[in-house]
Amino acid sequence: MNQLQNSRYPSIEQMTSQYLEGTGKSKTTHVSRETGLSFQQILEEKQAQTGGLRFSKHANERLASRNIQLSEEQRERLSGGVDKASQKGIRDSLVMVDNMAFIVNVTNRTVITAVGEGDDKVFTNIDGAIIT
Repeated sequence: MNQLQNSRYPSIEQMTSQYLEGTGKSKTTHVSRETGLSFQQILEEKQAQTGGLRFSKHANERLASRNIQLSEEQRERLSGGVDKASQKGIRDSLVMVDNMAFIVNVTNRTVITAVGEGDDKVFTNIDGAIIT
């Protein structure tokens, strides 16, 4: 009975293949309707704008909830601090920019959290600090 059911219905892989062939898309390239750019191109463009830094969902929430605004110059200094940390072999770093502190996973170039003035300033699980 199981074999009969399997032969009557196509597999997910077969359906995906049929769908992608019908739309002219490949499995790995998804193109934005608005910009005509692939996801990879959009990601690379955004990373170039932030010096290759990404902000985790948690970090974005902290920036918003703590009303932390980063100027372009401060973003460049943050990115430069991550570069310095990488050169020193630091994996998880505290990067200080003016009166703001950022915990960054240097390997992934991802800002994990952000702390502004008036917030508690206790940092754990870091293996280096950069003050820019």
